[in-house]
Amino acid sequence: MNWSEASVLVTGGTGSFGKKFIEIMLREYHPRRLIVFSRDELKQHEMYTGDFNDPSLRYFIGDIRDKDRLRRAMRNVDIIVHAAALKQVPACEYNPIEAIKTNIDGAQNVIEAAIDADVKKVMALSTDKAVNPVNLYGATKLCMEKLFVQSNAYSTRSGTSFSCVRYGNVVGSRGSVVPVFMDQRRNGAITITDERMTRFWLTIEQGVYFVIKCIDIMQGGEVFVPKIPSMRVMELARAVAPKCKIEYVGIRPGEKLHETLISIDEARRGVEFDDMFIIQPAQHRWKVIVREKEGKELPDGFVYTSDRNDRWLTLEELGKMIGD
Repeated sequence: MNWSEASVLVTGGTGSFGKKFIEIMLREYHPRRLIVFSRDELKQHEMYTGDFNDPSLRYFIGDIRDKDRLRRAMRNVDIIVHAAALKQVPACEYNPIEAIKTNIDGAQNVIEAAIDADVKKVMALSTDKAVNPVNLYGATKLCMEKLFVQSNAYSTRSGTSFSCVRYGNVVGSRGSVVPVFMDQRRNGAITITDERMTRFWLTIEQGVYFVIKCIDIMQGGEVFVPKIPSMRVMELARAVAPKCKIEYVGIRPGEKLHETLISIDEARRGVEFDDMFIIQPAQHRWKVIVREKEGKELPDGFVYTSDRNDRWLTLEELGKMIGD
């Protein structure tokens, strides 16, 4: 697609992903208009007075809970990247209704406003925690995925297309364990919940470029999953804080030993490519999606979990990712 002629809106535009997406858009893709939509006026001010004052930028104060404000912001918009969410697992557990209002009701508002505004493409960001969820954050993201996939049935054949990107932990983002370890190492000890734990990892830049690629190729209803490496949290701790004492504190409520990006049941609808998997919708009445000729079907019994990954991060690769 021709990004230079597009008007792009990013919900959660002042977050870790949103800022990096906007940075890369301004540097490499030069959209006609780029709208930062978020509820934090201080972060918007800091962006505008920093390096984010390009003439193509527009700053909208607003909350995805407010459908009318979304409709106003989406006028003449071509592409939406939906990155706004309540993401902190403990906060979502303690404030479940707030998590539902933002992550589920807010997603519905984005969908309905996008259809009303005749937006061409909407890509939502999801997480590995949406697969077989054990915490409320993951459950709300699962609901969000279902909403976005099936919302293609609400738009016409030539109307708005909705898809999702699902990936793992982002190195260095807010809520990531890496900055926690870096902060703890000043005191000579770091905390580990369980020595067996594994996680998927990628950088914010990798996440942004993957989202851009998926927007280019999306047809509507797909869940795109990148092929990314795993790492044992113990190895991560030793790499970040090699001289520190390790204290084991036990698995927290809502935490898994290993994360899953594709479940065994989803794999039956999955297609594998060199750099990604695409999960096709279970039911689609809007348009036929056929990708098997381009990729290959996943074998029976396939699962994509962080402990059964065929690619593992080396210490050298991790060092490049965290820049430390």
